[in-house]
Amino acid sequence: MTELYQFDVKKIDGTPAKLGDYEGEVLLIVNVASACGLTPQYEGLQSLYDEFHEKGFEVLGFPCNQFGAQEPGTEVEISKFCSTRFDVSFPMFSKVEVNGPNAHPLYQYLKTKKTGAEGKPDIEWNFAKFLVNRRGELIERFSPRTEPASIKSRIESLL
Repeated sequence: MTELYQFDVKKIDGTPAKLGDYEGEVLLIVNVASACGLTPQYEGLQSLYDEFHEKGFEVLGFPCNQFGAQEPGTEVEISKFCSTRFDVSFPMFSKVEVNGPNAHPLYQYLKTKKTGAEGKPDIEWNFAKFLVNRRGELIERFSPRTEPASIKSRIESLL
């Protein structure tokens, strides 16, 4: 089993889960926020999920309030916002930190595998994206400004 699958996470409803639940799937792991200029990317993420989910693709959304306090709500508020505003049906998880000493272990791991802009490990902003193949190997890290539609061919190549 790949290291990635050993991380414990918490679903947005508070129930425990393991990334191992997604073993064998192509994953796009994204730190998300509800009050960000990039929030409309939820639409593109949902579109990718709708198109490829049946082929073994998952988008995993991790709300984060570390960038401009743009995810201040509770998990219940975040879940309601995502479902009513963007019809999000992909898995969402409890709010996490992605940088600093309290960064979730998953994000600590991801940042050691692929650096961001200018070779720096820290997540730059909301909607940074990590693409993982079916073997749990991190293939690519995309900047927050990368539109979900622009990575469609990369996802297709892994399915």
